[in-house]
Amino acid sequence: MPYSAEHKKKQQARIVESARILFNRHGYQNVTIDMVMAEAGLTRGGFYNHFKNKEALFNAAISSFLMGRGAQWRSEAGVDPSNLSRESARQMIDAYLSTKHLGDLDGQCPMIALPSDVARASPEVQRSFQELLTAMVFLFETSLDADDKQGRQQALSLAALCVGGMVLARTMPDSALTEEIRAAAHATATQLTQTGPSKASFDK
Repeated sequence: MPYSAEHKKKQQARIVESARILFNRHGYQNVTIDMVMAEAGLTRGGFYNHFKNKEALFNAAISSFLMGRGAQWRSEAGVDPSNLSRESARQMIDAYLSTKHLGDLDGQCPMIALPSDVARASPEVQRSFQELLTAMVFLFETSLDADDKQGRQQALSLAALCVGGMVLARTMPDSALTEEIRAAAHATATQLTQTGPSKASFDK
């Protein structure tokens, strides 16, 4: 008896989430299809019912973050996408540039965990990565009610501080310097939210 479409969808979601975690832990090159399927509790033979190759899975793993683990992260941070405000921007900064996020390797945003791998990946993977950045910038723009060129630059600067600060902090073997980098990026990003209009919403 063939599996239902719903069953196949759930299996694919398990594969994608397992791959996302393994890519975060080990990097793209060090993860095999066998590892992914074992993590998902499925046989290797079923992989090609869902994906053409590992690169396609990599793309899906990055794409899944925004409305998967990323949505969970935003909820835990108290960010309501339907009612964004300057406070929402600060909540995003507090959560993204936190010691908890830095230590959560399995749950880390792909923009922190996988930039070097993505730089060597296909254009499709790079576009999915760019969509994550675009979404972050949009959230900051909307939270800050930034609809002009200066506001756009502010939102881009916040995204660069959040992602860049965490990437750099993650690569440091010196724990004291790691914390200095994270704290400095957090302080500067928070300072950037102190001026301008205070209220915005996705419903506009």
